[in-house]
Amino acid sequence: MKKVLTMWSDDHVNEEETRILRQPCADLPIPLDGEARKSVKTLVDAFLERNDASGLAAPQIGICKKIIIFRNRGFTRDGASDGTWTKKDVEVLINPRLTQQRGNQVILSEGCLSCPDIKVDIARYPEIKIRGFDMHGQKVSKRYVDFIARIVQHEMDHLEGKMIVDYDEGAIFVPKKKRGFFENLFQNKSA
Repeated sequence: MKKVLTMWSDDHVNEEETRILRQPCADLPIPLDGEARKSVKTLVDAFLERNDASGLAAPQIGICKKIIIFRNRGFTRDGASDGTWTKKDVEVLINPRLTQQRGNQVILSEGCLSCPDIKVDIARYPEIKIRGFDMHGQKVSKRYVDFIARIVQHEMDHLEGKMIVDYDEGAIFVPKKKRGFFENLFQNKSA
């Protein structure tokens, strides 16, 4: 299984992985060249190996390019996998651009593979429109709503080097046994 970069592991900060995760990503060339196709395939393969993620962004596996992948169905009410999704229920967006946001923002708790062990309350728009390219380099313009809109916004944050810990409108939930580590980590962040 392809390693997902994390900002921390156990009780230490992963400085090199954090540096990679914090970098703004570059666009892929359109039409897609051989290297771009390889990057897309690497992300698709890494995502399909997992059943613990709703989406994945290229920088999370060390590819600093604007590519995201996500499931578009197969969720329970709280966003967990209901076990019914297949490869056909996966979308790839290359060089995605947010062109419209609609509705009142909704606050929900989000986790992230790159920020293990925590959840953060984050306000997101319930309806968005995205322009970009599909995995074959064809232009797409799509509308996403509700939980899928949340996933897309979360994954697009990664393309700009933004992480869930950068949001401060809601609570951060940490496991009791690691509370000291996270209190120190977040105290240093605000210093």
